[in-house]
Amino acid sequence: MVKHIVFWKLKEEAHGNNKETNALLIKEKLEALSGKIDGLLKIEVGIDFLGGANYDVALYSELATKESLDTYQNHPLHQAVLPFVKEAVADRKAVDFEI
Repeated sequence: MVKHIVFWKLKEEAHGNNKETNALLIKEKLEALSGKIDGLLKIEVGIDFLGGANYDVALYSELATKESLDTYQNHPLHQAVLPFVKEAVADRKAVDFEI
């Protein structure tokens, strides 16, 4: 199993929205991928409530294999979400590990 974890710090404004609205839209768009991509076992998106130096949005996902991670990252449904996320993001941190 592979765990794919990503943290995003959002721009104050993007897509004509404030970062709170964009955080909700990112959550909605990514969680909509659940059950639609082979090998994607679990996907959760959380929005930070403390602010400050914390990152704004976190993605936690579980995938069956390393190949499943590649399938997820290159899947057309995931690729369709990326432009929205990239435009809204100021900084990104990620880790992928196998258990």
